Amino acid sequence: MTTRGVLYVHSAPRALCPHVEWAIAGVLGVRVNLDWIKQPAANGTWRAEFSWQGEVGTASKLASALRGWHLLRFEVTAEPCATAEGERYSSTPELGIFHAVTGMHGDILIPEDRLRAALARSARGESDLEAEIAKLLGKPWDDELEPFRYAGEGAPVRWLHQVV
Repeated sequence: MTTRGVLYVHSAPRALCPHVEWAIAGVLGVRVNLDWIKQPAANGTWRAEFSWQGEVGTASKLASALRGWHLLRFEVTAEPCATAEGERYSSTPELGIFHAVTGMHGDILIPEDRLRAALARSARGESDLEAEIAKLLGKPWDDELEPFRYAGEGAPVRWLHQVV
């Protein structure tokens, strides 16, 4: 079963751009040349985005290939299909990686055990319930990435397909 999604590289230093392309190519199995444009939200960084199509799990593989690069901000999305829910991965240098399962309308679906854990931490006084829910919804990542998303409006998009 295949799905499709979008990879948004919100900001990367110029020296990291070819490494990002190599990592993506390693996942998709095709050569990748992204159209990099300057990222006005962070001087000295570049952004790129493209749509992809591949097997279910490709979003996870892309996020894994890019995670841990300290100066990289990115998001990967995958649409739901007949055999899998959708996914969203967001990553920032300060917060690390966030993963959410998404439904057919793009809503974040929070697993029951994560909700129970958030309620338990709040009940023990370890955290505020509102802050826990915000983290479950990825709000800290959205807050940090929003200026980079806005700066990328109108950027070109390229379709890439995974070799199967």
